[in-house]
Amino acid sequence: MHFSSPKVTPNAYILTVLELVRKDARFFLAVILAALALRLFFVIHFPAVVDDSRLYADIAENWLQHGTYGITNSGEVVPTLSRLPGYPAFLAAVFAIFGWNNFRAVLLIQVLFDLGTCFLIADLARRTINDKAAKAAFVLAGLCPFLASYAAAALTETLEIFFTTLALDLAICGIARLRNQPNASRAWAMWLGSGLSIGAALLLRPDGGILFAAIGGYLPLLLLLFRRQQQPRRTPTPAAESRSARSKLPIISAAAFLTLGTFSPLIPWTLRNLHTLHKFQPLAPRYANDADEPVTTGFNRWTKTWIADYTSVQEIYWKVPGDTIDITRLPSRAFDSAQQREETKQLFAGYNQDHDLTPELDARFAALAATRIRSAPLRYYLWLPALRIADVWLRPRTELLPSDPRWWEFDDERLWLTVSIVFGLINLLYIGSAIAGLLRTEICCIGLLVLFLIFRSLFLGTLENPEPRYTLECYPIIIIAAASFLTEKTNRHYRKST
Repeated sequence: MHFSSPKVTPNAYILTVLELVRKDARFFLAVILAALALRLFFVIHFPAVVDDSRLYADIAENWLQHGTYGITNSGEVVPTLSRLPGYPAFLAAVFAIFGWNNFRAVLLIQVLFDLGTCFLIADLARRTINDKAAKAAFVLAGLCPFLASYAAAALTETLEIFFTTLALDLAICGIARLRNQPNASRAWAMWLGSGLSIGAALLLRPDGGILFAAIGGYLPLLLLLFRRQQQPRRTPTPAAESRSARSKLPIISAAAFLTLGTFSPLIPWTLRNLHTLHKFQPLAPRYANDADEPVTTGFNRWTKTWIADYTSVQEIYWKVPGDTIDITRLPSRAFDSAQQREETKQLFAGYNQDHDLTPELDARFAALAATRIRSAPLRYYLWLPALRIADVWLRPRTELLPSDPRWWEFDDERLWLTVSIVFGLINLLYIGSAIAGLLRTEICCIGLLVLFLIFRSLFLGTLENPEPRYTLECYPIIIIAAASFLTEKTNRHYRKST
Protein backbone atom coordinates (compact mmCIF):
# COMPACT_ATOMS: atom_id res chain seq x y z
CA MET A 1 0.00 0.00 0.00
CA HIS A 2 1.34 3.43 -0.89
CA PHE A 3 0.10 7.00 -0.80
CA SER A 4 0.93 7.72 -4.40
CA SER A 5 -0.28 10.62 -6.46
CA PRO A 6 -3.65 9.83 -7.99
CA LYS A 7 -3.35 8.55 -11.54
CA VAL A 8 -6.62 9.77 -13.00
CA THR A 9 -7.22 10.17 -16.70
CA PRO A 10 -8.19 13.69 -17.86
CA ASN A 11 -11.74 12.60 -18.71
CA ALA A 12 -12.30 10.55 -15.53
CA TYR A 13 -14.77 13.12 -14.25
CA ILE A 14 -16.83 12.91 -17.47
CA LEU A 15 -17.09 9.13 -17.75
CA THR A 16 -19.66 7.76 -15.33
CA VAL A 17 -20.94 4.33 -14.54
CA LEU A 18 -24.04 5.09 -16.61
CA GLU A 19 -21.98 4.62 -19.76
CA LEU A 20 -20.94 1.22 -18.46
CA VAL A 21 -24.59 0.40 -17.75
CA ARG A 22 -25.50 1.21 -21.34
CA LYS A 23 -22.72 -1.03 -22.62
CA ASP A 24 -23.78 -4.03 -20.53
CA ALA A 25 -27.41 -3.39 -19.63
CA ARG A 26 -28.31 -7.06 -19.15
CA PHE A 27 -25.60 -7.57 -16.55
CA PHE A 28 -26.62 -4.53 -14.52
CA LEU A 29 -30.32 -5.36 -14.82
CA ALA A 30 -29.74 -8.90 -13.53
CA VAL A 31 -27.65 -7.69 -10.59
CA ILE A 32 -30.04 -4.89 -9.63
CA LEU A 33 -33.01 -7.29 -9.68
CA ALA A 34 -31.11 -9.69 -7.42
CA ALA A 35 -30.16 -6.78 -5.14
CA LEU A 36 -33.77 -5.62 -5.02
CA ALA A 37 -35.00 -9.12 -4.20
CA LEU A 38 -32.48 -9.44 -1.36
CA ARG A 39 -33.55 -6.13 0.17
CA LEU A 40 -37.25 -6.88 -0.19
CA PHE A 41 -36.62 -10.20 1.58
CA PHE A 42 -35.31 -8.31 4.60
CA VAL A 43 -38.12 -5.73 4.43
CA ILE A 44 -40.78 -8.45 4.40
CA HIS A 45 -39.29 -10.92 6.87
CA PHE A 46 -37.00 -8.83 9.13
CA PRO A 47 -38.20 -5.22 9.25
CA ALA A 48 -36.48 -3.41 12.13
CA VAL A 49 -38.47 -0.68 13.84
CA VAL A 50 -36.61 -0.17 17.11
CA ASP A 51 -36.80 2.32 19.98
CA ASP A 52 -34.66 4.86 18.11
CA SER A 53 -37.00 4.53 15.12
CA ARG A 54 -40.01 5.42 17.27
CA LEU A 55 -38.16 8.35 18.80
CA TYR A 56 -37.35 9.72 15.35
CA ALA A 57 -40.98 9.17 14.33
CA ASP A 58 -42.24 11.02 17.40
CA ILE A 59 -40.06 14.01 16.54
CA ALA A 60 -41.23 13.91 12.92
CA GLU A 61 -44.90 13.78 13.93
CA ASN A 62 -44.57 16.68 16.39
CA TRP A 63 -42.69 18.67 13.78
CA LEU A 64 -45.46 18.22 11.23
CA GLN A 65 -48.52 18.47 13.48
CA HIS A 66 -47.39 21.07 16.02
CA GLY A 67 -44.56 22.86 14.24
CA THR A 68 -42.23 21.98 17.11
CA TYR A 69 -39.08 19.92 16.74
CA GLY A 70 -39.55 18.01 19.95
CA ILE A 71 -40.45 14.83 21.78
CA THR A 72 -43.64 13.89 23.58
CA ASN A 73 -43.13 13.96 27.34
CA SER A 74 -46.11 13.24 29.64
CA GLY A 75 -48.49 14.28 26.88
CA GLU A 76 -46.67 17.54 26.15
CA VAL A 77 -44.39 18.36 23.24
CA VAL A 78 -40.99 19.44 24.53
CA PRO A 79 -38.30 20.91 22.20
CA THR A 80 -35.30 18.65 21.83
CA LEU A 81 -31.76 18.71 20.50
CA SER A 82 -30.96 15.09 21.31
CA ARG A 83 -31.29 14.03 17.66
CA LEU A 84 -30.14 15.82 14.54
CA PRO A 85 -32.94 16.82 12.13
CA GLY A 86 -31.89 14.83 9.06
CA TYR A 87 -33.69 11.55 9.69
CA PRO A 88 -36.80 13.11 11.33
CA ALA A 89 -37.09 15.34 8.24
CA PHE A 90 -36.90 12.25 6.02
CA LEU A 91 -39.57 10.49 8.10
CA ALA A 92 -41.77 13.60 8.13
CA ALA A 93 -41.65 13.78 4.33
CA VAL A 94 -42.54 10.10 3.96
CA PHE A 95 -45.30 10.22 6.58
CA ALA A 96 -46.81 13.35 5.02
CA ILE A 97 -47.12 11.57 1.68
CA PHE A 98 -47.87 7.98 2.67
CA GLY A 99 -49.52 8.34 6.09
CA TRP A 100 -48.53 8.52 9.75
CA ASN A 101 -46.11 5.92 11.02
CA ASN A 102 -46.02 4.19 7.63
CA PHE A 103 -42.68 2.53 8.26
CA ARG A 104 -43.20 0.12 5.37
CA ALA A 105 -43.03 3.09 2.98
CA VAL A 106 -39.93 4.34 4.82
CA LEU A 107 -38.16 1.02 4.35
CA LEU A 108 -39.12 0.74 0.68
CA ILE A 109 -37.75 4.22 -0.02
CA GLN A 110 -34.58 3.29 1.86
CA VAL A 111 -34.28 0.29 -0.46
CA LEU A 112 -34.22 2.71 -3.40
CA PHE A 113 -31.52 4.78 -1.68
CA ASP A 114 -29.50 1.63 -1.07
CA LEU A 115 -29.78 0.60 -4.72
CA GLY A 116 -28.57 4.09 -5.59
CA THR A 117 -25.60 3.48 -3.29
CA CYS A 118 -24.75 0.37 -5.35
CA PHE A 119 -24.49 2.51 -8.47
CA LEU A 120 -22.41 5.11 -6.62
CA ILE A 121 -20.03 2.40 -5.40
CA ALA A 122 -19.67 1.13 -8.96
CA ASP A 123 -19.04 4.67 -10.19
CA LEU A 124 -16.41 5.21 -7.50
CA ALA A 125 -14.74 1.90 -8.41
CA ARG A 126 -14.62 2.91 -12.06
CA ARG A 127 -13.01 6.23 -11.26
CA THR A 128 -10.43 4.75 -8.89
CA ILE A 129 -9.69 1.44 -10.67
CA ASN A 130 -11.31 0.41 -13.96
CA ASP A 131 -14.50 -0.82 -15.65
CA LYS A 132 -14.03 -4.43 -14.63
CA ALA A 133 -13.64 -3.47 -10.98
CA ALA A 134 -16.76 -1.31 -11.26
CA LYS A 135 -18.83 -4.32 -12.33
CA ALA A 136 -17.35 -6.47 -9.57
CA ALA A 137 -18.04 -3.74 -7.00
CA PHE A 138 -21.63 -3.49 -8.23
CA VAL A 139 -22.13 -7.20 -7.61
CA LEU A 140 -20.47 -7.08 -4.18
CA ALA A 141 -22.58 -4.08 -3.15
CA GLY A 142 -25.84 -5.41 -4.56
CA LEU A 143 -25.48 -8.80 -2.88
CA CYS A 144 -24.01 -7.52 0.39
CA PRO A 145 -26.35 -8.80 3.14
CA PHE A 146 -25.15 -6.17 5.60
CA LEU A 147 -26.15 -3.20 3.45
CA ALA A 148 -29.39 -4.98 2.54
CA SER A 149 -30.39 -5.73 6.13
CA TYR A 150 -29.99 -2.11 7.22
CA ALA A 151 -32.10 -0.92 4.30
CA ALA A 152 -34.89 -2.75 6.17
CA ALA A 153 -34.14 -0.89 9.43
CA ALA A 154 -35.75 2.46 10.25
CA LEU A 155 -32.40 3.94 11.23
CA THR A 156 -29.97 6.45 9.75
CA GLU A 157 -27.51 3.93 8.30
CA THR A 158 -28.82 3.61 4.74
CA LEU A 159 -29.01 7.36 4.13
CA GLU A 160 -25.67 7.90 5.90
CA ILE A 161 -23.95 5.35 3.65
CA PHE A 162 -25.53 6.90 0.54
CA PHE A 163 -24.28 10.42 1.31
CA THR A 164 -20.87 9.14 2.43
CA THR A 165 -20.40 7.35 -0.89
CA LEU A 166 -21.66 10.37 -2.81
CA ALA A 167 -19.22 12.66 -0.97
CA LEU A 168 -16.28 10.35 -1.77
CA ASP A 169 -17.34 10.03 -5.41
CA LEU A 170 -17.57 13.79 -5.87
CA ALA A 171 -14.24 14.29 -4.07
CA ILE A 172 -12.56 11.86 -6.48
CA CYS A 173 -14.13 13.83 -9.37
CA GLY A 174 -12.74 17.01 -7.88
CA ILE A 175 -9.28 15.48 -7.58
CA ALA A 176 -9.45 14.42 -11.22
CA ARG A 177 -10.22 17.99 -12.24
CA LEU A 178 -7.38 19.32 -10.10
CA ARG A 179 -4.98 17.08 -11.99
CA ASN A 180 -6.44 18.21 -15.29
CA GLN A 181 -5.21 21.76 -14.82
CA PRO A 182 -7.16 23.41 -17.68
CA ASN A 183 -10.41 22.48 -15.95
CA ALA A 184 -9.25 22.99 -12.37
CA SER A 185 -11.12 26.29 -12.11
CA ARG A 186 -14.40 24.45 -12.75
CA ALA A 187 -13.84 21.92 -9.99
CA TRP A 188 -15.68 24.07 -7.46
CA ALA A 189 -19.01 22.37 -8.16
CA MET A 190 -17.56 18.95 -7.31
CA TRP A 191 -16.07 20.15 -4.05
CA LEU A 192 -19.19 22.06 -3.08
CA GLY A 193 -21.27 18.97 -3.87
CA SER A 194 -18.93 16.79 -1.82
CA GLY A 195 -19.22 19.22 1.07
CA LEU A 196 -23.02 19.33 0.83
CA SER A 197 -23.07 15.52 0.89
CA ILE A 198 -20.97 15.56 4.06
CA GLY A 199 -23.35 18.17 5.47
CA ALA A 200 -26.28 15.86 4.74
CA ALA A 201 -24.44 13.03 6.53
CA LEU A 202 -23.81 15.35 9.48
CA LEU A 203 -27.52 16.19 9.69
CA LEU A 204 -28.15 12.46 10.04
CA ARG A 205 -25.43 11.65 12.59
CA PRO A 206 -22.65 13.77 14.10
CA ASP A 207 -19.93 11.23 13.26
CA GLY A 208 -20.44 12.14 9.60
CA GLY A 209 -17.84 14.82 10.28
CA ILE A 210 -15.13 12.16 10.21
CA LEU A 211 -15.47 12.17 6.43
CA PHE A 212 -14.77 15.90 6.33
CA ALA A 213 -11.63 15.32 8.40
CA ALA A 214 -10.47 12.61 5.98
CA ILE A 215 -11.10 14.56 2.77
CA GLY A 216 -9.89 17.83 4.26
CA GLY A 217 -6.81 16.08 5.64
CA TYR A 218 -6.05 14.56 2.24
CA LEU A 219 -5.94 17.91 0.44
CA PRO A 220 -2.65 19.05 2.08
CA LEU A 221 -1.14 15.66 1.21
CA LEU A 222 -2.35 16.19 -2.35
CA LEU A 223 -0.69 19.60 -2.43
CA LEU A 224 2.62 18.07 -1.31
CA LEU A 225 2.36 15.37 -3.98
CA PHE A 226 1.64 17.92 -6.71
CA ARG A 227 4.52 20.14 -5.57
CA ARG A 228 6.89 17.18 -5.60
CA GLN A 229 5.88 16.38 -9.17
CA GLN A 230 6.33 19.99 -10.28
CA GLN A 231 9.52 20.69 -8.30
CA PRO A 232 12.30 21.81 -10.68
CA ARG A 233 15.76 20.29 -10.46
CA ARG A 234 17.52 23.63 -10.63
CA THR A 235 17.16 26.69 -8.43
CA PRO A 236 13.64 28.01 -9.05
CA THR A 237 13.28 31.32 -10.82
CA PRO A 238 10.80 34.01 -9.70
CA ALA A 239 8.54 32.98 -12.56
CA ALA A 240 8.63 29.36 -11.44
CA GLU A 241 7.84 30.38 -7.86
CA SER A 242 4.89 32.43 -9.13
CA ARG A 243 3.56 29.42 -11.06
CA SER A 244 4.00 27.28 -7.94
CA ALA A 245 1.99 29.77 -5.89
CA ARG A 246 -0.76 29.82 -8.51
CA SER A 247 -0.85 26.02 -8.52
CA LYS A 248 -1.87 26.08 -4.86
CA LEU A 249 -4.98 28.15 -5.57
CA PRO A 250 -7.14 25.29 -6.94
CA ILE A 251 -6.50 23.16 -3.84
CA ILE A 252 -7.12 26.10 -1.52
CA SER A 253 -10.33 26.79 -3.44
CA ALA A 254 -11.29 23.10 -3.13
CA ALA A 255 -10.83 23.25 0.65
CA ALA A 256 -12.91 26.43 0.85
CA PHE A 257 -15.84 25.02 -1.13
CA LEU A 258 -15.66 21.71 0.74
CA THR A 259 -15.84 23.58 4.06
CA LEU A 260 -18.66 25.82 2.86
CA GLY A 261 -20.73 22.87 1.66
CA THR A 262 -20.11 20.86 4.83
CA PHE A 263 -21.06 23.42 7.45
CA SER A 264 -23.65 25.63 5.76
CA PRO A 265 -26.44 23.01 6.20
CA LEU A 266 -25.80 23.11 9.96
CA ILE A 267 -26.47 26.85 10.27
CA PRO A 268 -30.30 26.63 10.55
CA TRP A 269 -30.04 23.86 13.17
CA THR A 270 -27.47 25.81 15.19
CA LEU A 271 -29.57 29.00 15.08
CA ARG A 272 -32.66 27.05 16.11
CA ASN A 273 -30.88 25.65 19.16
CA LEU A 274 -29.65 29.12 20.12
CA HIS A 275 -33.08 30.69 19.70
CA THR A 276 -35.25 27.92 21.19
CA LEU A 277 -33.02 26.26 23.78
CA HIS A 278 -30.45 29.06 24.32
CA LYS A 279 -27.60 26.64 23.71
CA PHE A 280 -24.86 26.64 21.10
CA GLN A 281 -25.11 23.11 19.72
CA PRO A 282 -24.11 22.72 16.04
CA LEU A 283 -24.45 18.92 16.28
CA ALA A 284 -26.18 16.52 18.65
CA PRO A 285 -24.68 16.08 22.15
CA ARG A 286 -22.12 13.32 22.65
CA TYR A 287 -24.58 11.11 24.53
CA ALA A 288 -27.72 12.18 22.62
CA ASN A 289 -29.12 13.85 25.73
CA ASP A 290 -31.22 16.98 26.02
CA ALA A 291 -29.96 20.15 27.67
CA ASP A 292 -31.70 19.39 30.98
CA GLU A 293 -31.02 15.66 30.92
CA PRO A 294 -28.20 14.43 33.20
CA VAL A 295 -25.39 12.32 31.75
CA THR A 296 -24.05 9.35 33.70
CA THR A 297 -20.41 10.15 32.98
CA GLY A 298 -19.11 8.00 35.83
CA PHE A 299 -20.92 4.88 34.68
CA ASN A 300 -19.89 5.52 31.07
CA ARG A 301 -16.25 5.92 32.05
CA TRP A 302 -16.40 2.72 34.12
CA THR A 303 -17.78 0.73 31.18
CA LYS A 304 -14.86 1.90 29.04
CA THR A 305 -12.45 0.30 31.51
CA TRP A 306 -13.62 -3.18 30.47
CA ILE A 307 -16.09 -3.15 27.57
CA ALA A 308 -14.73 -4.53 24.31
CA ASP A 309 -17.60 -6.18 22.46
CA TYR A 310 -21.14 -5.59 21.26
CA THR A 311 -22.54 -8.34 23.49
CA SER A 312 -21.69 -6.30 26.59
CA VAL A 313 -23.39 -3.28 25.02
CA GLN A 314 -26.62 -5.25 24.79
CA GLU A 315 -26.36 -6.95 28.16
CA ILE A 316 -25.08 -4.07 30.32
CA TYR A 317 -24.70 -0.67 28.67
CA TRP A 318 -28.12 -0.36 27.03
CA LYS A 319 -29.95 -1.62 30.09
CA VAL A 320 -28.97 1.41 32.19
CA PRO A 321 -31.20 3.05 33.21
CA GLY A 322 -34.46 1.15 33.36
CA ASP A 323 -33.60 -2.56 33.35
CA THR A 324 -31.93 -5.00 35.69
CA ILE A 325 -28.24 -5.67 35.09
CA ASP A 326 -26.64 -9.01 35.94
CA ILE A 327 -23.10 -9.03 37.31
CA THR A 328 -22.57 -12.56 35.96
CA ARG A 329 -22.69 -11.06 32.46
CA LEU A 330 -19.52 -9.08 33.14
CA PRO A 331 -16.30 -10.50 31.69
CA SER A 332 -13.39 -11.28 34.01
CA ARG A 333 -11.49 -8.19 32.79
CA ALA A 334 -14.11 -6.02 34.59
CA PHE A 335 -12.40 -6.86 37.92
CA ASP A 336 -8.78 -6.46 38.95
CA SER A 337 -9.26 -8.04 42.35
CA ALA A 338 -11.77 -9.74 44.61
CA GLN A 339 -12.26 -6.38 46.33
CA GLN A 340 -13.22 -4.73 43.03
CA ARG A 341 -15.63 -7.54 42.28
CA GLU A 342 -17.34 -7.05 45.65
CA GLU A 343 -17.50 -3.28 45.15
CA THR A 344 -19.01 -3.73 41.68
CA LYS A 345 -21.51 -6.20 43.10
CA GLN A 346 -22.62 -3.60 45.66
CA LEU A 347 -22.99 -0.95 42.95
CA PHE A 348 -25.10 -3.28 40.83
CA ALA A 349 -27.28 -4.13 43.84
CA GLY A 350 -27.79 -0.43 44.58
CA TYR A 351 -28.79 0.26 41.00
CA ASN A 352 -31.11 -2.76 40.71
CA GLN A 353 -33.22 -1.60 43.65
CA ASP A 354 -35.07 1.01 41.54
CA HIS A 355 -33.24 0.78 38.19
CA ASP A 356 -32.10 4.38 38.50
CA LEU A 357 -28.51 5.56 38.37
CA THR A 358 -28.48 8.28 41.01
CA PRO A 359 -25.72 10.94 41.14
CA GLU A 360 -24.29 9.19 44.19
CA LEU A 361 -24.08 5.84 42.41
CA ASP A 362 -22.64 7.51 39.32
CA ALA A 363 -19.92 9.14 41.45
CA ARG A 364 -19.03 5.75 42.93
CA PHE A 365 -18.76 4.28 39.42
CA ALA A 366 -16.50 7.21 38.50
CA ALA A 367 -14.24 6.53 41.49
CA LEU A 368 -14.03 2.85 40.58
CA ALA A 369 -13.19 3.80 36.97
CA ALA A 370 -10.41 6.14 38.13
CA THR A 371 -8.87 3.37 40.23
CA ARG A 372 -8.94 0.93 37.34
CA ILE A 373 -7.43 3.44 34.90
CA ARG A 374 -4.58 4.29 37.29
CA SER A 375 -3.76 0.63 37.78
CA ALA A 376 -3.72 -0.19 34.04
CA PRO A 377 -3.53 2.91 31.80
CA LEU A 378 -2.37 0.97 28.72
CA ARG A 379 -5.41 -1.26 28.98
CA TYR A 380 -7.72 1.77 29.02
CA TYR A 381 -6.01 3.90 26.38
CA LEU A 382 -4.62 1.25 24.03
CA TRP A 383 -5.63 -2.39 24.41
CA LEU A 384 -9.35 -1.98 24.98
CA PRO A 385 -9.81 0.54 22.13
CA ALA A 386 -7.94 -1.91 19.85
CA LEU A 387 -10.24 -4.73 20.94
CA ARG A 388 -13.32 -2.57 20.33
CA ILE A 389 -12.09 -1.73 16.84
CA ALA A 390 -11.46 -5.41 16.11
CA ASP A 391 -14.90 -6.35 17.43
CA VAL A 392 -16.87 -3.88 15.31
CA TRP A 393 -15.02 -5.01 12.18
CA LEU A 394 -14.94 -8.77 12.70
CA ARG A 395 -18.18 -9.61 14.53
CA PRO A 396 -20.94 -11.40 12.55
CA ARG A 397 -23.33 -8.63 11.54
CA THR A 398 -26.53 -10.28 12.76
CA GLU A 399 -27.63 -7.66 15.29
CA LEU A 400 -30.88 -7.02 13.37
CA LEU A 401 -31.71 -10.74 13.26
CA PRO A 402 -32.94 -13.09 16.04
CA SER A 403 -29.46 -14.61 16.34
CA ASP A 404 -27.91 -14.92 19.81
CA PRO A 405 -25.16 -12.29 20.22
CA ARG A 406 -23.18 -14.91 22.17
CA TRP A 407 -22.85 -17.01 19.02
CA TRP A 408 -19.48 -18.45 20.11
CA GLU A 409 -21.18 -20.41 22.91
CA PHE A 410 -22.96 -22.49 20.23
CA ASP A 411 -26.18 -22.83 22.23
CA ASP A 412 -28.42 -20.91 19.81
CA GLU A 413 -31.05 -22.53 17.59
CA ARG A 414 -29.37 -24.40 14.77
CA LEU A 415 -30.80 -22.11 12.08
CA TRP A 416 -29.63 -18.88 13.71
CA LEU A 417 -26.30 -20.33 14.73
CA THR A 418 -25.76 -21.20 11.08
CA VAL A 419 -26.77 -17.69 10.05
CA SER A 420 -24.28 -16.18 12.52
CA ILE A 421 -21.45 -18.36 11.23
CA VAL A 422 -22.30 -17.68 7.57
CA PHE A 423 -22.58 -13.92 8.13
CA GLY A 424 -19.29 -13.97 10.01
CA LEU A 425 -17.57 -15.79 7.15
CA ILE A 426 -19.05 -13.40 4.57
CA ASN A 427 -17.80 -10.44 6.56
CA LEU A 428 -14.32 -11.97 6.80
CA LEU A 429 -14.29 -12.58 3.04
CA TYR A 430 -15.18 -8.96 2.33
CA ILE A 431 -12.61 -7.58 4.76
CA GLY A 432 -9.86 -10.06 3.86
CA SER A 433 -10.28 -9.34 0.14
CA ALA A 434 -10.30 -5.61 0.85
CA ILE A 435 -7.04 -5.77 2.83
CA ALA A 436 -5.44 -7.75 0.03
CA GLY A 437 -6.73 -5.21 -2.48
CA LEU A 438 -5.34 -2.26 -0.55
CA LEU A 439 -1.96 -3.94 -0.14
CA ARG A 440 -1.48 -5.55 -3.55
CA THR A 441 -3.29 -3.56 -6.21
CA GLU A 442 -3.12 0.02 -7.39
CA ILE A 443 -6.11 2.16 -6.45
CA CYS A 444 -6.35 5.83 -7.32
CA CYS A 445 -6.42 8.16 -4.29
CA ILE A 446 -5.78 5.24 -1.97
CA GLY A 447 -4.52 7.73 0.61
CA LEU A 448 -7.97 9.34 0.87
CA LEU A 449 -9.72 5.98 1.28
CA VAL A 450 -7.23 4.73 3.88
CA LEU A 451 -7.41 8.00 5.85
CA PHE A 452 -11.16 7.62 6.15
CA LEU A 453 -10.84 3.99 7.27
CA ILE A 454 -8.23 4.93 9.88
CA PHE A 455 -10.03 8.00 11.21
CA ARG A 456 -13.34 6.20 11.55
CA SER A 457 -11.83 3.10 13.15
CA LEU A 458 -9.93 5.18 15.70
CA PHE A 459 -13.10 7.08 16.53
CA LEU A 460 -15.03 3.84 17.07
CA GLY A 461 -12.35 2.67 19.48
CA THR A 462 -13.23 5.58 21.79
CA LEU A 463 -16.91 4.64 22.16
CA GLU A 464 -18.48 2.83 25.09
CA ASN A 465 -20.91 1.14 22.68
CA PRO A 466 -18.93 -0.62 19.94
CA GLU A 467 -21.69 -1.44 17.44
CA PRO A 468 -20.86 -3.16 14.13
CA ARG A 469 -23.27 -0.91 12.25
CA TYR A 470 -20.94 2.04 12.77
CA THR A 471 -18.45 0.54 10.30
CA LEU A 472 -20.99 0.34 7.47
CA GLU A 473 -20.08 3.84 6.28
CA CYS A 474 -16.68 2.32 5.44
CA TYR A 475 -18.15 -0.61 3.57
CA PRO A 476 -18.19 1.16 0.17
CA ILE A 477 -14.38 1.36 0.48
CA ILE A 478 -14.22 -2.28 1.62
CA ILE A 479 -16.26 -3.29 -1.42
CA ILE A 480 -14.14 -1.27 -3.85
CA ALA A 481 -10.87 -2.64 -2.44
CA ALA A 482 -12.26 -6.20 -2.52
CA ALA A 483 -13.37 -5.70 -6.13
CA SER A 484 -9.87 -4.47 -6.97
CA PHE A 485 -8.32 -7.60 -5.49
CA LEU A 486 -10.79 -10.00 -7.11
CA THR A 487 -10.49 -8.49 -10.57
CA GLU A 488 -6.68 -8.37 -10.34
CA LYS A 489 -6.66 -12.02 -9.31
CA THR A 490 -8.91 -12.86 -12.25
CA ASN A 491 -6.62 -10.97 -14.62
CA ARG A 492 -3.56 -12.86 -13.33
CA HIS A 493 -5.34 -16.19 -13.75
CA TYR A 494 -6.32 -15.22 -17.28
CA ARG A 495 -2.76 -14.19 -18.16
CA LYS A 496 -1.37 -17.48 -16.82
CA SER A 497 -3.93 -19.57 -18.72
CA THR A 498 -3.15 -17.82 -21.99
